[in-house]
Amino acid sequence: MGVRIRLARHGAKKRPFYRIVVADQECRRDGRFLEIVGTYNPLTEPHTVNFKQDRLEYWIGQGAIPTNTVKSLIKRERSSDTTIA
Repeated sequence: MGVRIRLARHGAKKRPFYRIVVADQECRRDGRFLEIVGTYNPLTEPHTVNFKQDRLEYWIGQGAIPTNTVKSLIKRERSSDTTIA
């Protein structure tokens, strides 16, 4: 069983809102998942990304592989955290 960290789409038509979830790679995009580790709202300016940092690190440590999109969100969020502090 390969585990991925990926986006699950929610929200209304033309009003997307995404949950960042840990799911088996064989499950559908909006189907069964193991845990919600964050959210992503592309409609706000600037885009809003929230992570449960401890759970994200736990799943990456367990071998979960983030998709390219989630990887770029994590990278962007970490770079913005370091510039503020």
